[in-house]
Order: sequence, then C-alpha cells, then structure tokens
Amino acid sequence: MPGRYRRNKNIIAPADQLRLLRSAAAVIGCGGLGGYIIEAMARLGIGKIVIVDPDTFEEHNLNRQLFSTLSTLGIPKVDAAAQRVANINPAVSVVPVREAFSKTNAGDILKDIDVAVDALDNTAARIDLADACNILSIPMVYGAIGGWYGQVATQMPGGRSVCDILKNYPEGEGIEKTAGIPSFGPAVIAGFEAAETCKILLGRGSLLQNRMLFINLLDMKIEEMAL
Repeated sequence: MPGRYRRNKNIIAPADQLRLLRSAAAVIGCGGLGGYIIEAMARLGIGKIVIVDPDTFEEHNLNRQLFSTLSTLGIPKVDAAAQRVANINPAVSVVPVREAFSKTNAGDILKDIDVAVDALDNTAARIDLADACNILSIPMVYGAIGGWYGQVATQMPGGRSVCDILKNYPEGEGIEKTAGIPSFGPAVIAGFEAAETCKILLGRGSLLQNRMLFINLLDMKIEEMAL
C-alpha cells in the first residue's frame, strides 16, 4: 500500500483502497462545500473526480472556500480545484467541467459516475440533480449549509429524499445566500458528505437513506429527521 494511505489501513483495507481508486464521483459545485469535499476525496484516493462549476473565484469567497486564495482570485474554480488535487494526489484523475449543472448536460456529466455529491447553492439545481441521479440510477449525497446550520442526507436510486427535503423551500438561491456561511461551516457538512460518499463506494455502514441530519453548530446539536 502506498505510504499516503497507510494511516487508513485499519479502516480502509488495501482491497478497499483499490476499490476507491477504481471509483468515480461527481462533485456538483466547487465553492464552500465543494472544495472541502474534493479535498477529502483526493486524500481518500477516489480515482476519478468530475468537478462541475461555472464560476471564478472572487474576493467574497475568501471567507470560507478552501481553494480560494489571493493567488486564485479570477481563476475558474474548477481549474484551481484540478491543480489542488494534482498537488495532493496525482493518482487521482480530475475532469473539470466549467458549466452550470442542468437537465441538458446532466447525462454527459454523470456518465459512468458511481456517486454524485451535491455542493450546489440553489433549490432548482439540486432537484434537477436528484432527478437526473434517479434516471441514471446513481446514488446522491445531499448537503446544504446556511449560517450556523446544515443538512445532510443520502438519496439512493428510486428514492425521493432530496425532493422531500426541498419541497417546502422556494425556488432560487439557497438559504446560504441570505444567512451567510462562516468559515467552519462548509468543512463540517462536507465531512459528513465525504463520509457518506466513502461508505457508498465501499458498501459499508449505515447510510443516511430516508433520513436527514440537521446540524446545529450554534447549540452543538444534531437531530435526525425521518423522510
């Protein structure tokens, strides 16, 4: 086992590590949540990561987005992410897609993908992703954060978890646009999403299927809600 993975060996055996290397994940969004998710995936050794985001880094991203630095301002987020992954783990193949995710390009983006991970910032796009994952029989890990609060859930093929969560939310920008996001928030929720992704790829543990975690960082409480 390569030295970079030896600290994982008690929970991720060599055969599991090889399985991760042969897996492909898509991260839809490369901002606050997406940066931390991509970082975790690269260090886990997931072999192929498709990264989707149309934007470039701006100054207001500096408060919370891992790949946002003074040197990356004005650079496409997917390009900065690809360079970061190359510096961490060159065995990981990155496919940068500088487009907004939509129903139109969903089939191409999610082709040959084992799991899709939500790092979006608006309700409509999340529902489009959930619908596309169901059509293509791909598991989806959902995550959202706004202010001190976050949500995480997993939708397996044929499920309606994401739509059940979002049905009462207005279309348009997510709560993160109005509530703001502190620097620590994305790392917490992204950690949950990365763990769910790892479990899906390895077929291990109990997933957040038909249930959602509501994380309250202000009062340090985690509640589980049935979906």
